[in-house]
Amino acid sequence: MAAPPKKAFALRLDPALYAAVERIAAADLRSVNAQFECLLREALAKRGVKLEAPNPPRRGRPPKEDDNADDDA
Repeated sequence: MAAPPKKAFALRLDPALYAAVERIAAADLRSVNAQFECLLREALAKRGVKLEAPNPPRRGRPPKEDDNADDDA
């Protein structure tokens, strides 16, 4: 199942704000985009806005399709 597409939009930021987010993103081993999403979710939760939990990307290889799984006899 593919993840739903994300909404892309332009965002103008103060360079110092971007640099601060970039630093904490690097410390958390996240991309700046993922860090912004995390910060926005935290801010919304603090204000009492309920969101569905994000679907984390599936890692690793997909499971093998075993055509003989039903052939026990």
